[in-house]
Amino acid sequence: MAHAISDECISCGSCAATCPVGAISEGPDKYVVDADVCIDCCACEDACPTGAIKAAD
Repeated sequence: MAHAISDECISCGSCAATCPVGAISEGPDKYVVDADVCIDCCACEDACPTGAIKAAD
């Protein structure tokens, strides 16, 4: 299951820098996860300083 980034995102870029497959990119208001590329490794979740990244429903 891919991850999703909530509105708690402060656009720091920690998640994108940590993603081993480049599934995270900067969106207009916050970073976004490409669910088709995400390998569910949880690296982004661990890197997020605000806890804005969780497993998508």
